[in-house]
Amino acid sequence: MKPWRLAVAGLLLVSIAAGVAFAQRQPAVAVEDAREQSVRPGINRDFLDPDLDVSQWLGRFELESREVYSARQEVLTACQVRPGARVADVGAGTGFYSRMFAAATGQEGWVFAVDITPAFVEHIAKRAEADRIANMTAVLCSEQSINLPHDSIDLTFVCDTYHHFEYPKSTLASIHRALREGGQLVIVDFERVPGQSREWVIEHVRAGKAEVRGEIEAADFDFVEEAAIKGFQENYLLRFKKQGR
Repeated sequence: MKPWRLAVAGLLLVSIAAGVAFAQRQPAVAVEDAREQSVRPGINRDFLDPDLDVSQWLGRFELESREVYSARQEVLTACQVRPGARVADVGAGTGFYSRMFAAATGQEGWVFAVDITPAFVEHIAKRAEADRIANMTAVLCSEQSINLPHDSIDLTFVCDTYHHFEYPKSTLASIHRALREGGQLVIVDFERVPGQSREWVIEHVRAGKAEVRGEIEAADFDFVEEAAIKGFQENYLLRFKKQGR
């Protein structure tokens, strides 16, 4: 078996083990989360396709005409990542932000590239090996949990993925648990303004910025700020902080 395949297999086992261990520690929460109803059935159908072709998504995700790609350096700066930080890139996709975070955190830090798509997780692990990135773990998550241990990360980054949270309450609860005290959540998503936003955004994106902020604050996060990103025309960046218990 090729080394990167062994790495992926190992990462998936770590991801599953972490999820099982966490569920054992907090069974009441797991049962409650399991009852949440989907807010957008089928939103992740394409990403759960076992025949997903990563090369097609590379062509869609990593191109300069996509705002979050062309403005990636500005977004990274806005995330205020410090050397030694532990970062979860949730909805990592092809992993270009994960690789940037890995460079920003340095060898004392760590990045968890989290996605529900096995092919993306495999691609990220293979690319990390090729690029000799030693401070990154690719994690296969579920549709209701990011599958990271309690108090394990300083920053959760969610880029153009919040509208793909089919179970936002459960997923936000798992993010809250995984963040350390004072940890931050950064959300980048599409402005959804009826009469102004593109038809694709209106049809595809479930909630506008105000609704997204309300849902996150209801999940025990404090709103910190909206950061201005020069390269953004139809995206926004919101920063939140985990509330103390």
